[in-house]
Amino acid sequence: MSNSFFSSSLGRKYAMALSAFFLMLFLLQHFAINMMSVVSPEMFNETSHFMGTNPMIQYLMQPILIFAVVFHFVMGFILEARNKAARNVKYAKYNGAANASWFSRNMLVSGLVVLAFLGLHFYDFWLPEVTTKFVEGDMTGLNAAGEFRYFEELQHKFVDGWRVAIYCVAFVLLAMHLMHGFNSAFQSTGIDGKMAAGRKKFGTAFAIIVPLGFVFIALFHFLTQTGH
Repeated sequence: MSNSFFSSSLGRKYAMALSAFFLMLFLLQHFAINMMSVVSPEMFNETSHFMGTNPMIQYLMQPILIFAVVFHFVMGFILEARNKAARNVKYAKYNGAANASWFSRNMLVSGLVVLAFLGLHFYDFWLPEVTTKFVEGDMTGLNAAGEFRYFEELQHKFVDGWRVAIYCVAFVLLAMHLMHGFNSAFQSTGIDGKMAAGRKKFGTAFAIIVPLGFVFIALFHFLTQTGH
């Protein structure tokens, strides 16, 4: 895409929407894998090992994902700043409640909280994985007992109640972010028309079910461990 594309308001919104679609697909895939930890620890271990050692995923998809996360949030901040400046120019008095939904007016706030949560999530899971595999050179995925370590590491992160609370609050805010963002992405790409009503219902369901599914996973592992 040329610089002129990104310099236009329509181009920035279109690029923002495409990155949103990519991240939502990743979120759905991430949810499906994590849900395996509730159904079958063995299946979760095997799938996590495959995802963590597959060269295409590690060296192609993972860098694309990191770029998409950074791009989406940076572009979101740029669009919000430009929209705010435009409102200040066009309206002497802007009544946000009368012109936009609560979700859309708080996209920046929910986005910042989700970004902070992603930092914690990377610190909890991604950084230890990178250290183990690429710094220590251990690609076996095994613990000291010679068994896959992924399930026990996941459970260990949900021992402390304060960390579980942070995860739950972050996913509730992610639901709020998706509630507006899902439909906004379709509108920005012009995919609307006759399917608008069905798409809106699907978007609402996606924004509620997937984040609350992650909340369920966190609470499940917290409550089922020894001492809870």
